[in-house]
Amino acid sequence: MPNAVNLYARFAAQFPPAASPLLETPDGMILSYGEVECETARLARFLREAGLAIGERVSVQVEKSPQAMLLYLACLRAGLVFHPLNPGYTAAELDYFLHDAEPAAVVADPSRADAVFDLARRAGTRCCLTLDAAGQGSVWADSRGVSADWPVTALDSDALAALLYSSGTTGKPKGIGLTHRNLAVNADALTAAWGFTGSDVLLHALPLFHVHGLFIALGCVLLSGSRMLFQPRFDAEAVLAALPLASVMMGVPTFYTRLLACPALDAARCRTIRVFTCGSAPLLAETFRAFEARTGQRILERYGMTETSVIASNPLHGERRAGVVGLPLNGMAVRIVDAHDAAVGGDITGHVQVRGEGVFKAYWRKPDKTREDFTADGWFRTGDDGQLDAAGYLTLVGRGKDLIITGGLNVYPSEVETVLDALPGVVESAVIGLPHADFGEQVVAVLVLKPGADFDEAAMRLTVRQQIAAYKQPKQYLIADALPRNAMGKVQKNLLRERYGAD
Repeated sequence: MPNAVNLYARFAAQFPPAASPLLETPDGMILSYGEVECETARLARFLREAGLAIGERVSVQVEKSPQAMLLYLACLRAGLVFHPLNPGYTAAELDYFLHDAEPAAVVADPSRADAVFDLARRAGTRCCLTLDAAGQGSVWADSRGVSADWPVTALDSDALAALLYSSGTTGKPKGIGLTHRNLAVNADALTAAWGFTGSDVLLHALPLFHVHGLFIALGCVLLSGSRMLFQPRFDAEAVLAALPLASVMMGVPTFYTRLLACPALDAARCRTIRVFTCGSAPLLAETFRAFEARTGQRILERYGMTETSVIASNPLHGERRAGVVGLPLNGMAVRIVDAHDAAVGGDITGHVQVRGEGVFKAYWRKPDKTREDFTADGWFRTGDDGQLDAAGYLTLVGRGKDLIITGGLNVYPSEVETVLDALPGVVESAVIGLPHADFGEQVVAVLVLKPGADFDEAAMRLTVRQQIAAYKQPKQYLIADALPRNAMGKVQKNLLRERYGAD
């Protein structure tokens, strides 16, 4: 790959003839590759003529739509940095993201525009636009009179393509800058590893604000010139109806548990699918086996992070193991180390570290955090614990940072605890993940209350709802006299998980 690369140019080099369809929606709307080329050029010119410069951020909090996907591709084409935001984020969460990212433009759903734009202007945003689930809004309407002739912007391969946020142990979300090279390398490796060709049809039911649906799914499709059945969201009945028309489906564990709950799921329904992939959260061995028994298909599980995209994958052709995340992806090196960053061999459990061109280079404006999470010799500390067997298969055995993954979305306990600890009557809190049949894990809060304090769960839920997104909100509130601590005073969440998980 040459030193200069624009991810959009990598995609466009593989586009099939202009009339070839890229995606079809359930209501029959078809978007062709030729229209992608035309509309991304138009949107790129519109954004740049609005005064946005190369490297500036475009923060986007909208519902999934083909137009939202085109906006992402237009940002790549124009050399702008795409900053996707979960539509479920509250105003308090958005305020932090916008002040930290300092976007030049913000695109919001019209139903939330007033509140979002007020926050954006206070953060110094110059350009505020709208886009709804139907693809309508000012970003679309105002760009109609613009010429569709913007060239692909030449960029150094280390230029940022996207900025995503992931929380950490401090509770403050940290920005993860992914470069054009990071995304291109990972998309190349996945397209080859999973055998994508122009004849494939991907059933796309994932969100577009997350690495899985935005980079992994779209990357494989665009680099192979294949097409998508573009679902607005995951709906088990709609997915079942679309399966016979597809050849690949990508999902999270919750997708598969919900499909298994449908009596209509069987081998005949899945006969055209050559591979089901699963990521974003651990896939239970029980789900793996139940899906195989019902459909005859062995789900291909893989492992990745926002900072790295996909790290390892079970093989397309070869042994797919239940509860194992597979072999390191081409171009990605994985090692297991002890507490002193010394590599350990055999089946010894240790900390998972990775290195490769797909790994991000730095946290956004957090040099100290970057130094903390990278070793002196350039390996990224994932925070996960695992084992590598003699055949090279990676098994994850724990998460060193107490991360909770619910429905494929990451919840960092410290972020929720910061909200809970500030509530009247609460001395301290500990947020843990407990098993859940549908979501994989559920968020549970263990609270220690002040003497004499009344516990009004309904009022607490209402207050928390106003401060953090729904998927982060505790599903259960439990009251304890005290939190278990070790000799250093650290809360022993493993003991809380054992105590309450048994119930």
